[in-house]
This record gives sequence, C-alpha cells and structure tokens, in this order.
Amino acid sequence: MIHPLDHVNRCQSTNDVYPTAVRLALVGAIDRLVESTEALADSFARKATEFRAVPKIGPTQLQDAVPMTVGQELGAFATTLREELARLADSRTLLCEINLGATAIGTGITAHPDYRRLAVRHLAEITGLPVVGAGDLVEATSDTGAFVQVSSVLKRIVVKASKICNDLRLLASGPQAGLGELRLPARQAGSSIMPGKVNPVIPEMVNQVAFWVIGNDLTVTMAAEGGQLQLNAFEPVMAHGLLQGFTWTAAAFDSLRETCVDGITVDAAKLAAAAATNAGLATALTPLLGYARSAEIAKAALGGAGAVRDLALATGGLDPAVLDALLRPETLANLDATGFDGANGVDGAKRE
Repeated sequence: MIHPLDHVNRCQSTNDVYPTAVRLALVGAIDRLVESTEALADSFARKATEFRAVPKIGPTQLQDAVPMTVGQELGAFATTLREELARLADSRTLLCEINLGATAIGTGITAHPDYRRLAVRHLAEITGLPVVGAGDLVEATSDTGAFVQVSSVLKRIVVKASKICNDLRLLASGPQAGLGELRLPARQAGSSIMPGKVNPVIPEMVNQVAFWVIGNDLTVTMAAEGGQLQLNAFEPVMAHGLLQGFTWTAAAFDSLRETCVDGITVDAAKLAAAAATNAGLATALTPLLGYARSAEIAKAALGGAGAVRDLALATGGLDPAVLDALLRPETLANLDATGFDGANGVDGAKRE
C-alpha cells in the first residue's frame, strides 16, 4: 500500500517544498512582468520617434525651464522602464536558488542522501529554469531575504511607472486651462455632472496599483523580519502579496500601453508656437550675450515687451542668421548630442 507520507512525500517537508514552489511561481510572475515592461517601454519609444522633433518647454519645479522635444520626454520614459529589466533579471537569478532537500530546518533529516541532488536536477529539467541548490540549507530555510529583495524591485518599478503616470496626467491636464501638451485617448463616457469632461482614468489606475504595491512592500518587509529561529512562518502572506502585486502590475502596464500610450497624440503647431515665444529661450543666449543681458531679455519677454528673438536682435549684437540657427528647435533641444533613437534606445544602442 502506498502511504502519503512514507512514500509520496518521503524526503519532503513543507519547509523546503513550499518555499521552492513559491520561488518558481515568482519566477513565472517576473517573466510575465518583463514582457509587459518591455512592451510598454517600446510603446513609449515609438511615440518618442513619432514626436522626435516636436518642440516644447521642459519645466523644473513646475516652472518653465529650457527647450526640449516631446520625443525626448517620452524617450526618457522608455529608458526609465528599460532600466528595470536588469533588476528583474537579478531577482530571477536570486529566486532560482532553492532549499529543496533541506526538509525541516535545513539539516536534511529523513531525506535520502541522493534526494537533494536528484530532485534539483530533475526540477531544472522539468521547468527549464536554472535552479540550483542553496549552499547553506539551514540559512536558506530560515532566511527570506530574497522575497524582500524581489518586493523592493517590484516597488521600484511601480514607483517609476506611477511617476510617469503623474507626468502624463499633468501633460494632458486641461485641456484648455491646463498644460494640454499631450492628448490621451478618452476611455470613459465623461463626468456624470460635467458634460464633456473626460478624466485620465488609465494613468490613475496605474497610480492605484502602485499605491497597493508600495504598501504591500511593508507587509513583506515586516513578515520577513517577523520570522523566528529556524523558520519563517509568514511566507504565505509574502507569497500572496508578491504574486498578486506582479500580476496586477503586469496587467496595469498592458492596459496603460494598449488603452493610453499607443494612442497619445499632440498638437505640434500649438507646442511649436508656445516654445518659440517662451522666455526660456533666453537661456540659449547666455554663451553669446552673457547671463546678465540674457536675464534682462527674459524679464522683458515675460513682461510682454516682445519675443526673445526680437528682443535679442534689438540689442544689435547678434547676426540674424546666427540667432535663427541658435534658436532652431533641434539646436535648442541638443538633439544630436542626446542622440535618442526611440526605436533602439539611447545613442542608438539596441536594447535586447
């Protein structure tokens, strides 16, 4: 007769099999998020290429700063997300170190001498994952630092994505009384009381997922800290929070890409006109006129005395052709030097 413990589960304990299963499930969740992150970054990169030369003013501290292009702004979003792919890869490697064969507390009590080696080998063959046995099974059974690390990486990704969504909401604000620089696809019928008012609900959805993941990171942290001696009894809440967090984040990224980023448009003429008359153009004059004189031109432009170009010409110290070349959108945004190629990343380096 086959006995469930003497035969089926022989050499196994929930203290090594359960954590191993959780780690492999998280590897799958990471792979799913990698796909969503890459696709979202690619969407921003395509938009960066589309709007590569559309000029605008880049604010700092919500105040007009200096010229840039919409492409540079959206391209930075793509790079920001692509940076996280390396962090996810590191986490994946960390999770592939398992304590299978440790049994109760890491000493391997009741396990066959060959069980650990054979079980790890077969698990690698079955899953196709580069799983390896932990070097110190006692440590691996009690330490949940890998889950803390993975949670931190997930938090970092959603913090970045939420900041990007904050920017999208600001850039699309108005559309008449706000910035109105980007047009996000309308994804709702409108306000129940204000006709025609359509809210940026997709970026707001990503914000809310981020809030949950950030809060859950504290849960994972406290659960890891709360373990005692040879075992952490709180892995279930860590597993639940992490798996749900990865699932929600991947779904949120897919929705952001499909129902928002892919459909972003701009009013290029409006942006170009606003950039051409912005007092921030005076910054480009400082190499030729010096800071003090350029500041006077900026203040005069802000006071309604005229456009920066006309005020600069009025000084009599600049050749019109030189000034026009200096104030070209491509020159102002330093496009050639920044070298963003939306399809391939920074400096045309293909991201694999």
